[in-house]
Amino acid sequence: MDLEPELTKNLTTRLARIEGQVRAIRTMIEEGRECREVITQLSAASTALDQVGFKLLSSGMQRCLQDPKKAGKEGFTMEEVEKLFLKLK
Repeated sequence: MDLEPELTKNLTTRLARIEGQVRAIRTMIEEGRECREVITQLSAASTALDQVGFKLLSSGMQRCLQDPKKAGKEGFTMEEVEKLFLKLK
């Protein structure tokens, strides 16, 4: 996948933060923390992961719209963009 360096840095930073959240959630479960606290953190991690997906898809959509023929040759047609979008939500 050919991403802009700034986008790659942004996504990897977000994913590292999510990794930390998931480790903290595991610790919370191991410690027997209250269900509401765990669910709140799970929701936050899930939302953060969705945002990474949407940001990545947004980048792909921009490429697709800028040069539809090239994007189509790379297997990234508007139909594929729609399928990917629907997988995220």
